[in-house]
Amino acid sequence: MAKKQSFGDKVLKRRQERKIMAKLIVAEKKPNGQFRFKEKMVPQQDVAAELKALT
Repeated sequence: MAKKQSFGDKVLKRRQERKIMAKLIVAEKKPNGQFRFKEKMVPQQDVAAELKALT
């Protein structure tokens, strides 16, 4: 019996699961006058909703 080759199946599955992501960087001013930056990775479809939630 031949072994089942699962490597090709794993690669194919990863390609199907891959999503286009966007990095959102938000600046917040701290009480002492300095700025703090937060980074967040979100799926491309959710960018508008995330921006709306931040404002």
